Amino acid sequence: MNTGSDKPGEVAMAVDGTDGGEAEREQAAQGLGSRAPEFVKARRMLHLSWQVGVFILGLAVVVAGVIMLPLPGPGWVVIFGGMAIWATEFVWAQLVLRWTKRKVTEAAQRALDPKVRRRNIILTSIGLVIIGALMAVYLWKFGFEMPWKIKDQ
Repeated sequence: MNTGSDKPGEVAMAVDGTDGGEAEREQAAQGLGSRAPEFVKARRMLHLSWQVGVFILGLAVVVAGVIMLPLPGPGWVVIFGGMAIWATEFVWAQLVLRWTKRKVTEAAQRALDPKVRRRNIILTSIGLVIIGALMAVYLWKFGFEMPWKIKDQ
């Protein structure tokens, strides 16, 4: 199954008439699964330890990103960085990361659509006019007083 496509049953074929062994090896190297070094994969306990370490490191990065969401900092970027760390070892994280990349690319393409851009500009302009009108009404009714010049009542 090719997770980069929505069409089932797609198979890579060699164009030059060879058996596709080299293309198969290249695709396997870029496919899903662990990116751990071969000497780590060869020993089960070492590989399990490697996976636990990758999971804990990715978890720490994701938790830091979640903490940064309400606080100053690049929260979503750090969360996706943690997902990328997980994706070096876990297939589920690779699939989630591919799905996320595909959705972000689709959203970027939609945002570049002239009709969507025009709608967004119009809605933003309307919102700014409403906020400006509300501020004008507030200032007309209550005036503008600097906080350090407010007299005690």
